[in-house]
Amino acid sequence: MPLLGGIRPPIAVLCVLILALAGLTAKVLGPGGEPVVPEAVLSSQRHFAEDGAIALRASIDERITDLRRTAAALNAGAPAEPERVLSDLGKTYQKWTGTTILDLESGDVLAARGERIPLAWLDEEVLTGEQALLPRMVRLETGDVRLMTMVVLDWKDRPQQLLIASNSLAVPAINLGPFRTMAVVARDGEVLATAGFEESEALNSDKQREELVFLEKQMSRLSDQAAERTEQHPVSAREPGSRGYPGVSGTLLGDDYNGRITTAGYASLASSDPEEKKSVAAGLGLTVVAMLPVVQQQGTVGPDRELYGLIAAGALVVLGLLAVALLWMSVQRPLLRLFLESRRLARGDLTRPVAVPRSGEAARIGSALERLRGQLGGPGHEPAAGPSGRMRFGLRVPLAVTAVLLLLWCVPVGWLLNRTDDSVSVPATMVNDQRDRTDLVADRVRRALNEAQADLVSTSRLIDPDDPGASTALLADALREHTRYQALYVVDEDGEVVARAGEDPHAWDRDADEPLVRVSGEGERKPVVQAAAPVPEHRGVTLVGEVRVEFLNSLLKRPGLGEVRVVDADARTLAGSDGFLAFEELPDDALPHLVRAGNVRVGAGPVENGLLIRDGGSVTVAAAAPFSGGGVASDIGWTVVSWQNAKHFQITPYEREDRSVLAGLLGLAAIVVCLGWIHLVVARPLRALAASAEKLADGDLKTVLYPRYQDEVGAVVRSLELIRQQLQARRQNQPRRPAESRLGAGGR
Repeated sequence: MPLLGGIRPPIAVLCVLILALAGLTAKVLGPGGEPVVPEAVLSSQRHFAEDGAIALRASIDERITDLRRTAAALNAGAPAEPERVLSDLGKTYQKWTGTTILDLESGDVLAARGERIPLAWLDEEVLTGEQALLPRMVRLETGDVRLMTMVVLDWKDRPQQLLIASNSLAVPAINLGPFRTMAVVARDGEVLATAGFEESEALNSDKQREELVFLEKQMSRLSDQAAERTEQHPVSAREPGSRGYPGVSGTLLGDDYNGRITTAGYASLASSDPEEKKSVAAGLGLTVVAMLPVVQQQGTVGPDRELYGLIAAGALVVLGLLAVALLWMSVQRPLLRLFLESRRLARGDLTRPVAVPRSGEAARIGSALERLRGQLGGPGHEPAAGPSGRMRFGLRVPLAVTAVLLLLWCVPVGWLLNRTDDSVSVPATMVNDQRDRTDLVADRVRRALNEAQADLVSTSRLIDPDDPGASTALLADALREHTRYQALYVVDEDGEVVARAGEDPHAWDRDADEPLVRVSGEGERKPVVQAAAPVPEHRGVTLVGEVRVEFLNSLLKRPGLGEVRVVDADARTLAGSDGFLAFEELPDDALPHLVRAGNVRVGAGPVENGLLIRDGGSVTVAAAAPFSGGGVASDIGWTVVSWQNAKHFQITPYEREDRSVLAGLLGLAAIVVCLGWIHLVVARPLRALAASAEKLADGDLKTVLYPRYQDEVGAVVRSLELIRQQLQARRQNQPRRPAESRLGAGGR
């Protein structure tokens, strides 16, 4: 018989699958202690580092873009004095630690503001060649590192001037939460900036100072490891087929101290879309490392837990043996007997009766063979009785019983064993990280709105309401450069639009009490987010930009944070990471209360809040972070809300439940594959064979029997075809009776 044909292969495969699944069950559901640190906590640190890298990359790129855009606008206008340039630049963007303008011909400093910028690093390589005017990292006399960004101011009939702006490479101004520290690391592993460490002088005891020294050493060692790992290519650094953060990111485990072990996540600065939009910051070779000491979770497993895997595996082996024995007795052995009996009759051995199986299609075929033996002249043949009631269902009965036996294991293991409810213990670190990462997203959205309004302030200086054509062309150019806007338009003191670019503008309310960043469009398909800047020297004229909701949505999509939304003071949705209806309410009753609690002023202002919701057998981790900080978007009353089901966390109770479900599904797959295989290869052909054998025994010698499969069933078909040919030849060779004389025939 062929290797993949007949009844033996599916039964053998079923045996192998049952044994393999039993071994897997004993391994994954058997003894095993709690991990030192839950995988969910490690993943959360990696996501936190990725968020910090995104914030730092966006901050650096935004500063570089703003400086270059300002230079382009200045070069397109009338010449300005260096002091005026730096003054306007400082009023518009409060983001540089120092600015300097120098004459490229003479090298003289024409104007300077803020921190003194050293010029010793300026040479011919910096100003010429392929790497000309690219940002450089420069170390100051104090030991701090600054990022120097350069642009050329070029006016007609004036010497070229070089505008230099210095930025600190400090950790983004985000809420790190308790005990977390973050560092910005160079390519060689040098820590350029840190945040979250307490000052040694502020500590009260020598033990706290020892712990601080330990954490600083851990940060230095983990930073070296992170810098080495981020040298990999992003594609080779992650598992094949996986997506996510475009740069290199991962987790590290450090040493333990006083019952807590240091965990760290790292992420290299990478462009949000490396294929379409290059990032200057991504080429600096910086890495963000987030470190958090967590309490070790190592624990022992009770005797009952240790026996779970062995008991489940043993039950599967017992039920599997019963199922295989049933298939062997009711399917395989009768079929092999039919194969031997049919071959014996086809060879002409008619001396002994056919051993007829007890039930099913095999019994029908055996009865037909016994009748055919008598037709071939076999001795002692007695007509067999017709099929009994037990034969009605045939092989369906043993297949169904086999499936039930295996389902007796799959259903309890997959749907009853290791089930979780709302009493699952979720690490406090996960709630804190949900809150802190939500606050980070809120900071990103607030900064993006502040940047949008600052860009409008910069563009408004170039607007001339008396020249609508030039203003329209300027707005069109600005709209192409700023992808965050869907429309830009200039509104005069009467509310009329005098120049516009992009989509149709919406009405702008000139109420002085309204903030410069606001939302409208209630009742429309999506909210309308508007930012505005007064046009200088033109009373009542305002430049308005409508921020695309899709741009805000893109800022909210962060892995490991669940669903994220931006809501107004009434907890109505303005933007979302996974789709939403404009101004719809939040889905959970507890979330609006969380929003209102976050907007209650405590001390200096509203604070972020985290919440663990246990309801309906499930656990949800939620957080709300109201806008706070500086800029025009800080007081608009918006809040970022996030929530996710704790089942998405890789913690031990949910992992056990997932493993149990997986074991049940694998058992179900084995049932479907093997029993379906038997049904298609054996049961259906055997049913057709039984009908053909009965027709042949009833005297149908004209129908030729063709074997469809090269297996036991096909062998029986071939034997029946040989028997049919023997019966046909036997009938043809029988002597015919003399023909009776017809009436009226013969002579007279």
